[in-house]
Amino acid sequence: MTEKLYELNSYVRTFTALVEECVPHNNGYAVRLSRTAFFPEGGGQAADPGVLGGLTVKDVQLVEGEIWHYVQEPLLAGDEVEGVLDWETRFSRMRHHTAEHIVCSIAHRWHGLRNVGFHLGSEDVTLDLDGELTREQIDAIEDEANRVVAANVAVTATIPTAEELAKATYRSKKELDGEVRLVTIDGVDCCACCAPHVARTGEIGLIKLLDFIRYKGGVRIHLLCGEAALADYRLRYAQSAEISAKLSVKQYDLTAAVDRLLAEKDGLKLALRAANRRIADMQVAAVMPTDKPVYLVGEDWDTETLRRVVNGLTERCGGLCAAFSGSGGAYSYVLGGTGDIRAATAQMNAALNGRGGGDHRQSQGRVQATAEQIAAYWRQLGADE
Repeated sequence: MTEKLYELNSYVRTFTALVEECVPHNNGYAVRLSRTAFFPEGGGQAADPGVLGGLTVKDVQLVEGEIWHYVQEPLLAGDEVEGVLDWETRFSRMRHHTAEHIVCSIAHRWHGLRNVGFHLGSEDVTLDLDGELTREQIDAIEDEANRVVAANVAVTATIPTAEELAKATYRSKKELDGEVRLVTIDGVDCCACCAPHVARTGEIGLIKLLDFIRYKGGVRIHLLCGEAALADYRLRYAQSAEISAKLSVKQYDLTAAVDRLLAEKDGLKLALRAANRRIADMQVAAVMPTDKPVYLVGEDWDTETLRRVVNGLTERCGGLCAAFSGSGGAYSYVLGGTGDIRAATAQMNAALNGRGGGDHRQSQGRVQATAEQIAAYWRQLGADE
């Protein structure tokens, strides 16, 4: 089997190995080596990127106990090749994975929660716990995690014997068979894990717990650390500074300023809605009583206003009545009249690419049509311009 250099020393960046097998695979080739520092995808962490024998490594997978490296061109069996890891990516993942161990260990120790999910993505890390936490509890865990970073304690990986493992106390997401690799953070945690980690917690840098949501009866937490956390802070600070400048308020007063803007916006929406209804009432009042089909088109009419217009038209007219509101090629509608309007609703939906329905007295929906197409359809029904 391939010797797993990443289990022995997470800091191996380059290595040489013999090509033991190279076979065609999915328009490329799968390569098995005598040894490798490339971590294969597993446990929520993607495979290490890098170069093997001058070829870009597209993926690395553990298949039935064998590690396969996927490249575009073939490598000759028996040749010695050099592997070069994308160290920036690998080291970032090492830091984030160790940070996840620290956070989960504290959540387990303080609140009895188990880590039931982990994903180390390209933008951030998510970890899933099997119980809910408040923002205050998460902040406290974050504080403690950063104290562990500041303590710069050792992180070691061992593969104990079966007898040693039986006596060990460690965390694990699932039941394990056979050889188990334990990652120990001195005085903090011991967890079964196959991934590379940093040697000391101080290498992690800042640990920042970002957003969190309820997830499958527990909580999902987004995490960043090191330079990634710093970059995230810089972006948020820049956005905060720009918004505060636009609003002419201090950054620490942004929430109150936004609350004021939202209140003003709500007041303006109510005023606009009232103005639109007054205009709608005037348009209805201007319609001469008739038994012909009648329709009106308004701007920014909500559903309640559309109904108000149709009700007003129905009181004045004896035929089919409609109100539309929208722009471009999409309009909301309410349809009504003194008779059964269900057939009329179906016909208009078919003619104007619409969807919607209701009862025999009134229906509502949306058509994918222009104002000109709507006008042409109602002229066809006999409506006046």
